[in-house]
Parts: sequence; structure tokens; C-alpha cells
Amino acid sequence: MSEYDSGNPLGAGVAADAMKYVIDQGWDNYTEEEHETWRLLYARQRTLMPGRACKEFLQNMDALGIGDQQIPRFTELNKKLKALTGWEIVAVEGLIPDAPFFQLLADRKFPAGSFIRRRDQMDYLEEPDVFHDVFGHAPMLAHPVFADYIQAYGQGGLRAMNEGVITNLTRLYWYTVEFGLMKTDEGLRIYGAGILSSPGETVFAADSDSPNKIGFNLKRVMQTKYKIDDFQTSYFVIDSFDDLFKQTYQDFGPIYADLKAAPMKYAPGDVLPDDVVLQRGTGVYAAEAAERKKQAQG
Repeated sequence: MSEYDSGNPLGAGVAADAMKYVIDQGWDNYTEEEHETWRLLYARQRTLMPGRACKEFLQNMDALGIGDQQIPRFTELNKKLKALTGWEIVAVEGLIPDAPFFQLLADRKFPAGSFIRRRDQMDYLEEPDVFHDVFGHAPMLAHPVFADYIQAYGQGGLRAMNEGVITNLTRLYWYTVEFGLMKTDEGLRIYGAGILSSPGETVFAADSDSPNKIGFNLKRVMQTKYKIDDFQTSYFVIDSFDDLFKQTYQDFGPIYADLKAAPMKYAPGDVLPDDVVLQRGTGVYAAEAAERKKQAQG
């Protein structure tokens, strides 16, 4: 995920095709109820940030002017974001295919859902909406090093599609961009958007003794499955954004070769002998969730 992955191994047409998924945000079409949903989500989540979110996230949220009164206009948000790191938020209807997703990231354009969740989806939504994408992702796109990391990830994703290891690279995104934790002088802090846009997982990831917290190891992360419908069983912890970029800014070719030659797949809750374990979780939440699922299935 480096200069070795730069360029466009899928062909020049990918960039043009990616822009076909970009739409107008349609800000004037949001209803007052939808703006109220934003206000409720924002107020609930912002109260949980102190002592849990990394300082860079909080500082950049303020720098971008992401407020609580209404769904942000992408045009206004992008003026500040582009001035800071050259990134911009572009609206899409929902989840888009891998190739245009990676291409947009490679072009420093972050695809964001233009819709906002319904009131009955306040606590969980599988498909990312405007709250998840703007509240959760935009602040870290304003961090210079992390912004470079996301662009390099997009470039690396285009290569991974050709190499047949897209699943492995997706795990890297999941355990960093969406569900990453970081060491700080004040203790572990959250930077992952999937956590910081979820009140339940914000408290769980920061405060619970149930999940494992394991030092980040690139190959290990790329071999580890994850949960998409519940809190994570394990979180991977980086030392800093600079260290994350350093570990991932390299030629992934040898790593891809190793992954294809020995496709190890670790369960989300596995703790390996050579892991750097910052917290060996009790696993209580995962066990209770499994029991509830078993009972529901009869």
C-alpha cells in the first residue's frame, strides 16, 4: 500500500467509472425530521467523546465546523476539508462496488451516503449513512497523516483486486479506519469511525473488559475475521498514526504472496501466542450474545 501500489492497475477507465456513482447531496431535500435525527444522533454521541475519542478527532471536528443543528452541507464542509488535506466528501446513494470505492479514495474523494437513518434505526444501521460517514469519518480525513493513509489504502485496493486478496485488505480497513484504537499518553483512545458513530460501541470499546485489545500487526490483522452485526470481539491498537502509515506504506506484494500461500484465518476472538496483548478480554459479552442467538434460533 505504497508507491508500489500507485497508479491504476485496473485501467484508466476506472476513474471515470467511479465518478458515475457520485451524486448531488440533495441537501434541500432533507426534511426537518431528518435534521432532527441528526441533532439527536449528534447530541447523544458528542457527550460520549471526552475521555474516549482521540484528541485529533475532537480537534478536527471543531476545525471542520461539524455542528449539531443540521445535516452538514458537503459543499461547505469541503471548503475547510480541502484546505486542510485536499480531501472532499462526495455523495453516493449507498454502498458502491469495490473498484469505484478504491478509486475515489485514491483520488482523495470520500464516498458518503447522502441519506440519514430512520428513527427506528438510531442504534444500529448496517449500511453507512450520512451521520456515520460525516460525523465518523470526516474528522480523521482532516488529519494529514491519516488522510495520506486513506489515499494509499485506495491505491492499494486497486492492486489487491488484481491479486485476489481483497478480503484481506478489507480487514485492514475494518480494524483501522472503522474500528481502530490508539495508544496515547492519556490511555487508549478511539479513532475508528464505526465505533465513534455508535454510542453502544463507543462505551463498549473504551470501557468494557469483555473485548481483547491487541497491538497492531499488519499481517495478523489481514488474517483476522470480523463481526458485522455486533460489537467487535477484538480491537487492534496502533502506537500512533505515523506508525500506522509507516507499517502500511510498503510493497504489499510479498505479504499478498504469503497470504495466498498460507491463507490463515483467525476468528475474531482468537488471541495468538505472539500477540502483544494490551487487554485479554473476558469474552463475557460475546458468550452472552452467542447464547441469545442460540435461544432465538430455538
